[in-house]
Amino acid sequence: MKQLIAANWKMYKKWEEALSTAREILVGTHKQLPDNREVLIFPSFPLLKVVSEIIAEQKGYYLGGQNFYPALEGAFTGEVSPVQLLDLGCSYALVGHSERRHIFKEDDSFLAKKVKFGLEQGLKIVFCIGEKLEERKANKVKEVLLYQLETGLQDIVLEDSETLTIAYEPVWAIGTGEVANTEDILEAHKIIRDFLKERFKFGEEIRILYGGSVKPANASQILSLDNVNGVLVGGASLSADSFNQIILA
Repeated sequence: MKQLIAANWKMYKKWEEALSTAREILVGTHKQLPDNREVLIFPSFPLLKVVSEIIAEQKGYYLGGQNFYPALEGAFTGEVSPVQLLDLGCSYALVGHSERRHIFKEDDSFLAKKVKFGLEQGLKIVFCIGEKLEERKANKVKEVLLYQLETGLQDIVLEDSETLTIAYEPVWAIGTGEVANTEDILEAHKIIRDFLKERFKFGEEIRILYGGSVKPANASQILSLDNVNGVLVGGASLSADSFNQIILA
């Protein structure tokens, strides 16, 4: 199983900045990219084409959309479809990121529709789950993660293990500088792995990423943990230098 090092650029960068960062990532890592690593970049929608042109046909480098609407086309102003993402060179898409859940109020039933529809259209889905601070303090981590997994993946039939990736992102650790400790990550990822093994015949082979204030200083330790098959990086992916250090950690 290859480790996946993913960059979520969120709503950052203009065209020239995206061009420069993508070039620096490719130049700085492609000759040294380990055989067991893959790189995935999630730019905002206006930047997909320019990043695609940089990493297109580069072995081990992939493009993803930060969001999509579960329809092929239609009168959905401000939205994009999986077909449009695929047409721009995306092979992946994010679903369920905490900012979509909590800022844009995407509920579990809607996220389930997105996972199912995206997979049906040929996108590989990175499905994000994670507990809020108050839920952790109330000892509801397992309850919350299992609920998000069960509702988000209902009625899903996978053809292979590579079409689905789970990203565990404790909401309280995203952009805060706080990082879940080793025990927290091991506990959460074991809960996820046990669910995947019970739910899918190749659940042992589905990648589980950790996300939440991942930096060059902690990436190597996080990537060495059991059931951690990669990382989803936010702020530290905006700089090619720091993201390259994580890619090669």
